[in-house]
Amino acid sequence: MAEVEKLKQLQLQREALKKRGEQQKVKETEKKRTEESVQSVCPECGSRQLVHDYERAELVCQNCGLVLDEEFIDRGPEWRAFDHDQRMKRSRVGAPMTFTIHDKGLSTMIDWRNRDSYGRAISSKNRAQLYRLRKWQRRIRVSNATERNLAFALSELDRMASALGLPRNVRETAAVVYRDAVDKNLIRGRSIEGVAAAALYAACRQCSVPRTLDEIAEVSRVSRKEIGRTYRFISRELGLKLLPTSPIDYVPRFCSGLNLKGEVQSRAVEILRQAGERELTSGRGPTGVAAAAIYISSILGGERRTQREVAEVAGVTEVTIRNRYKELAEKLDIEIIL
Repeated sequence: MAEVEKLKQLQLQREALKKRGEQQKVKETEKKRTEESVQSVCPECGSRQLVHDYERAELVCQNCGLVLDEEFIDRGPEWRAFDHDQRMKRSRVGAPMTFTIHDKGLSTMIDWRNRDSYGRAISSKNRAQLYRLRKWQRRIRVSNATERNLAFALSELDRMASALGLPRNVRETAAVVYRDAVDKNLIRGRSIEGVAAAALYAACRQCSVPRTLDEIAEVSRVSRKEIGRTYRFISRELGLKLLPTSPIDYVPRFCSGLNLKGEVQSRAVEILRQAGERELTSGRGPTGVAAAAIYISSILGGERRTQREVAEVAGVTEVTIRNRYKELAEKLDIEIIL
């Protein structure tokens, strides 16, 4: 009985210590929050425009010039670099984590050049060992079937994105969509190229960098029909909520391809905005409507482009542009002198 009572007392003491520790943590966090809030607002003028002057180690209000804090620690590097080469030589970290590589870029890479970290040539005695290390490193990086699938699919994604000139954020989003499809076992029974192309199309829609199915089908190894079918399947299974593509998203790219000025581009956007308010764009292909608005804007802006030139850049037929621009001109009361 005495031992049981001792155990109970020990448990009560532990619980009391735990509570004290939790209360102390809460107090510390509240103290930190108050300090941060004090440092984020100037007590003199109430401004939030605070600047860190690292040369003098001071926190200064940009509005009234009050010094809020001084002699703080500079957490940046202790070295200076005046160009990109110096920065790369003196930095001590690797590349950032990326989803576009199957191992997220966290594994070690043995360089193909036979040089050490100081740039000196490696002796012939150690080159055979380095060759074996490089070979086994390549084999170990891709260990199972899933990683092999990811390695092939992500390299295919990178190839298609490079051919279309897509930015980095679209590639990262496409890689995330493909990884989600692999995690949910949506690849089984479908080609890797088809799912990769569908993921890239979904990423373009998500990032408002529109590319048509025809454009993606040109750079991929699968047909337009298969990309569309796979895209609908993975968007339904992954719950991707994608709004219909707006014709306005295509205007900057088409105007750039036609070498039109910014005034023509802004006028085309305004025409499309008015057409959207009157629901003239619903049920029609966004590329055709965008091409028709650019055609009207080029005529009104004094930089006339022929229907054939606009059709080649937009990837639509001249008949489509003719029909769409007549609808827009009639409904929006735009006078066009041909």
